[in-house]
Amino acid sequence: MSEQAAEFLRVGPDNDSREIAILHRPAISGKSAPMLVWLGGYRSDMTGTKAVELDRFAAENGLACLRFDYSGHGASGGDFKKGTISRWLEEALAVVRAKAPSSVILVGSSMGGWIALRMVEELRKTGGAPSVAGLILIAPAPDFTAELIEPSLTEAEKTSLLERGYFEEHSEYSPEPNIFTRALMEDGRQNRVLQGIITTGCPVHILQGMRDPDVPYQHALKLLEHLPADDVVLTLIRDGDHRLSRPQDIERMLTAVRALAT
Repeated sequence: MSEQAAEFLRVGPDNDSREIAILHRPAISGKSAPMLVWLGGYRSDMTGTKAVELDRFAAENGLACLRFDYSGHGASGGDFKKGTISRWLEEALAVVRAKAPSSVILVGSSMGGWIALRMVEELRKTGGAPSVAGLILIAPAPDFTAELIEPSLTEAEKTSLLERGYFEEHSEYSPEPNIFTRALMEDGRQNRVLQGIITTGCPVHILQGMRDPDVPYQHALKLLEHLPADDVVLTLIRDGDHRLSRPQDIERMLTAVRALAT
C-alpha cells in the first residue's frame, strides 16, 4: 500500500480559518462505488488503527477513501479548546464537498458517529451530491455532552466550567487529560439528534461493545429507538470495549463496510 502525503484544506472565515489535514485515496479508475469517509472520535486522529485498516481495505478493493483530522486534532491546525460539534461538522462537510464524490459511506467512531448523523441531516437539507449510501457507527456517541457528560458532572467540574470555561478529566487513552469546554457543552445542545425520528435514508450498521466504559451499550439501544424507519443492524459485542480495535473488531467493521460498498 503506497504511502500517502497529507494535503491541507483551509476552512472557516479569515479571522477563524484553520488548516485541515486530509489523506485522500482516489478510487481505481472505473470504480463507481461510494467513497469511504472516516470520522474519528474526540481527541482521535486519522492514523488510528481503525482508520488505517479502513484505508487498507479501500486500497485492496480499489475504493476511494477519505480521512482527515478535525481542527485541534492530529496534523490539523486550530485550537482544540475552540472545538465544538458545529465547528467539527463544518470541517467534515467542507472536506467531503472539496472531494466532490457522488456518494459516500460515512464510518463514524464514537463522537464521529454523532458527526455522521449530523452530516446526513445537513446533506439531506442541501440535496444533490454527495448522497449518503450507508452509515457505519462504531460505539456511537450522539449527544454525548448532554446525555453522558452533563448528568454526571461533579460540583467541582460544574464550578470549573463556570469559572474557567472548561474542566479536565483523566484520560484512559492519553497521558494528557481530556478537556471539555463550556462552549462544547452549549453547542452540543444545539446539535442534539436523539430528540425525534432520525431519517437517514440509507442502511445503518452499529457496532457496540458491551464492556464499553465510555459509551454504555444502552446508549446504542437508545439510538436505535430513533432510527425506526431505516434498514438498521445493531451488533452487540459482549466482550467489546470502547475502541473496538482488536483484530476481530476490525473484521466486523470491514464486514459491514464490504456489505455496503462492494
